[in-house]
Amino acid sequence: MSNEPDAFETEKQAVEMLREGRARIDAELSKAIVGQAAVVEQLLTALFAGGHCLITGAPGLAKTLLVRSIAKIFHLKFQRIQFTPDLMPADITGTEILEQASDGHRHMQFVKGPIFGNVILADEINRTPPKTQAALLEAMQEHQVTVAGVGYRLEEPFFVLATQNPIEIEGTYPLPEAQLDRFMFNVLIDYLPEDDEVAVVRQTTSRRPAEIEPLFTGEDVLRFHDVVQKVPVAEDLIRYAVRLAGASRPGQTGSPDFVNDWVSWGAGTRAAQYLVLGAKSRALLAGRHHVVVDDIRALVHPTLRHRVLISYRAEAEGITVDQVIGRLLETVPTPGAKSA
Repeated sequence: MSNEPDAFETEKQAVEMLREGRARIDAELSKAIVGQAAVVEQLLTALFAGGHCLITGAPGLAKTLLVRSIAKIFHLKFQRIQFTPDLMPADITGTEILEQASDGHRHMQFVKGPIFGNVILADEINRTPPKTQAALLEAMQEHQVTVAGVGYRLEEPFFVLATQNPIEIEGTYPLPEAQLDRFMFNVLIDYLPEDDEVAVVRQTTSRRPAEIEPLFTGEDVLRFHDVVQKVPVAEDLIRYAVRLAGASRPGQTGSPDFVNDWVSWGAGTRAAQYLVLGAKSRALLAGRHHVVVDDIRALVHPTLRHRVLISYRAEAEGITVDQVIGRLLETVPTPGAKSA
């Protein structure tokens, strides 16, 4: 892919490349990953849109393997950071050390931390204190880190995938809302159906997995980012995204009654931005050069589930955030756009 720069000259050619590339990506991923089609689609959508992802799922569901495999396909530098209670910010960003040169003079030398990669797996991010979690904020938003007053640019593309275990609460630190909002999607990984689980057990206990072949380069991913930005979106679809985010906010004019009863805090403007940007990326992955309403509706759950905070009343009634989002999709009028 990387030796054909002319293929990116028009959006139509880029759509064709992504359509063909999607099939090849699925074929390569199938060497290591069984099932999880929706999860793969959401991760690829975020990657091509330039967003970060929070991955929520129980241990043993191949979260690390999936992220590492995607990094291999796009020939990106993969870095894994295991978050623990004693992890310090410098363990992520890097630090300055005192070195002695051959002439006897001493000087400070910056040693890069594991944040200097393309695909960063922040494993069990909620197991480290807020001070260390905050070390990721600048990196995720500005694509740089500041150490001793000096800014260092990160490598591009830069993609953070943070995992958290929803089962164990003891010894964890909930992510602050400001940091949660930096993640484009909150992707849920659930247990596989029985047939897929049988295939995983058979595949992993009978032979060594086939090596995943790179299909793209980091430069290709950056070009895809540019193409995604240019995908046209109708005005009524943008308004639909804005209304979905707005309807999740309690106490506003026109807020649904169930939102006022069950929601403590709703989604901000960034949610609508990510809905539209993600819809553009999903359209290209589907081989289309325009967005349809189904692109937005398919991304509402992963975009809003970490931005909508349900109330104590909702928890007492057994209401989940996904149920609230489902009600939003039923309540907010859908534009009369043609489905995919």
